[in-house]
Amino acid sequence: MPSPSEKNQEIEEKIKEIEAQMVAPDFWSDKGKAQALIKELHELKTQKAGIGRYDKGDAIMSIFSGAGGDDAEDFSHILLEMYTKFIEKSGWGISLVHDHQNDHGGYRNVTIEISGKNVYGTLKNESGVHRLVRVSPFSSKKLRHTSFSLVEVIPKFDKVTELEIPDKEIRLEFSRSSGPGGQNVNKRETAVRVVHIPTNLAAHSENQRSQAQNKEKAMQILRGKIFHALEKERISKEGEMYVSKTTDIEWGSQIRSYVMHPYKMVKDHRTNVETSDVESVLNGNIELFIQAEQNL
Repeated sequence: MPSPSEKNQEIEEKIKEIEAQMVAPDFWSDKGKAQALIKELHELKTQKAGIGRYDKGDAIMSIFSGAGGDDAEDFSHILLEMYTKFIEKSGWGISLVHDHQNDHGGYRNVTIEISGKNVYGTLKNESGVHRLVRVSPFSSKKLRHTSFSLVEVIPKFDKVTELEIPDKEIRLEFSRSSGPGGQNVNKRETAVRVVHIPTNLAAHSENQRSQAQNKEKAMQILRGKIFHALEKERISKEGEMYVSKTTDIEWGSQIRSYVMHPYKMVKDHRTNVETSDVESVLNGNIELFIQAEQNL
């Protein structure tokens, strides 16, 4: 399967080929063929604009705990720390958008905004289900436990005009911002959840100063989610194109496994890249997996 850059080059060559045919004196001698080529040219230019359009920009990352209870929520915390260390090492900025913590310091879900050069292009393939196998620190019998967390990476939309959503398609829900364990720390209902009614996609923000700012941030995230969904639909219709690894995956269909017992190994199941240095990976050294994915 060609890489994004190879596919982009193929598209550019095809565009030049069609444009060369269009200036030929007999181009319109076959009207049906000419119209078909013009249509193909438009589609190719649309594809070219779509490939890597947001790769150089910022991103929104969410981590959701799946099967595994306290272990899964602790795993989400571990993943957040891993990505935070990678982000800091990359010289990018990071800010908290929303978090839902449990009483043990784990996360039911957490969303962060990452700013810097090539953030989305670097991290977009981290989307998917991550699996942890270890001796559970929450098990009195010290049993081995498997838990799952879902990572979602979407591009950050700075301009409303990049993806307009009619007001009639939006449902707004307001609540009090909450701290660890669900404790209310704000008497005013400043937290905002927006739902896109046609797709049921939703986004939440509570860490901004006002309800209006939280609404704006939630809408920004929602646009990224809708873009992500549209991209998947487009890619599924264009089987020959590079397929993004940013997909919704059923729990258990992991893209990467982090095994800490009975042996130590982190393995990416898409590239088969693996390492026994689990501690290094969890300390943010995930370049080997990112580079392998980009080279597919």
